[in-house]
Amino acid sequence: MEQIARADIAAFKSGDAGLANAMIEQSGVRVGERRRRGRAAGINPSGRFEALRRDVFDDGWDTIEDLPPFKTEVQMEKPRTIITRNESPDISFDRSLNPYRGCEHGCVYCFARPTHGYMGLSAGLDFESKLFAKPDAAKLLERELAKDGYQPKTIAIGTNTDPYQPIEKRYGIMRQILEVLEAHNHPVGIVTKSALVSRDIDILSRMAEKGLAKVALSVTTLDRRLARAMEPRAATPTRRLEAMKALSEAGIPVSVMVAPVIPGLTDHEVERILDSAHSVGAREAGYIILRLPLEVSPIFKDWLLRHYPDSYRHVLSLVRSMRDGKDYDSTWGARMKGAGPYAWQIGRRFQITARRLGLNQNKRVLRTDLFKPPARTGEQLSLL
Repeated sequence: MEQIARADIAAFKSGDAGLANAMIEQSGVRVGERRRRGRAAGINPSGRFEALRRDVFDDGWDTIEDLPPFKTEVQMEKPRTIITRNESPDISFDRSLNPYRGCEHGCVYCFARPTHGYMGLSAGLDFESKLFAKPDAAKLLERELAKDGYQPKTIAIGTNTDPYQPIEKRYGIMRQILEVLEAHNHPVGIVTKSALVSRDIDILSRMAEKGLAKVALSVTTLDRRLARAMEPRAATPTRRLEAMKALSEAGIPVSVMVAPVIPGLTDHEVERILDSAHSVGAREAGYIILRLPLEVSPIFKDWLLRHYPDSYRHVLSLVRSMRDGKDYDSTWGARMKGAGPYAWQIGRRFQITARRLGLNQNKRVLRTDLFKPPARTGEQLSLL
């Protein structure tokens, strides 16, 4: 990462993306294309909490290509609790839930990548390939909902890693969670990039009829080629729009998240994404400017150099113009939307288009008054 940072500085000062590209390749931190086939990240730096740094390099014996490709591995995680509390003043929910840790979608810009450092793993290719599933999530949720004094509020799912990533087809943890929430009339808000959410329309439509569920699909770009490079294992943009339509026709409130907006790369699509989502039934919308915290910054820069070297200098210049000259500003209130003229322009374009389409006119507030807490272990059930 240190070598990438030096390459970034040298390239930015000289305007030569080729220089940065060569320096990264010479540093030995970039993983060969064959080994990372189907993945977005091109590097796998050691976690920031690790005492030692390890880099793969060719020792001259031409054996580096003999290393196996990165395959998806899933370990079982046994947490003691499942609901995560949040006190950030610029986030609209106070609790969330994550069925999985890591995400096979592999979105190169994902702000959740640094969380893999807590597992002693890399935010790069490890985040996309070394995943953790929480098979007891539904049981833990039911136990926490049954606690004395629990006050129901909307549980946000998908705010960190995607609950409908490909391994959900095998484990079905998200569906089990929805079954618990439906059984106890607990409100839920879901954010996903996957068309797999359509699988659970039966549960979500029943919950939505009671005012207990809404779903947001995140659309970064409508350019299929760009999406494939940037979000290699997420649903195609077309499939996401189809999922929105299916959810809306089933009576489930649908939102579109234009997220993240990448200046100089996807920001010209804001209006088109909103128009497309509105045409298939989305009635609420939001946006988030690209965030590059901690390890995400070098991973995104390496990707940009590999796929859009001619845009490297321009994109980073715009990012820093919205982040007080830095790659990222974590200040509450500014981290999601950025600051400065370019950020203001994106915000105004979003607002004008949303107003023209009638989006966000009647934001759905989910009900909490129908909540029925689960019976605690050993408690006799009522006959009436």
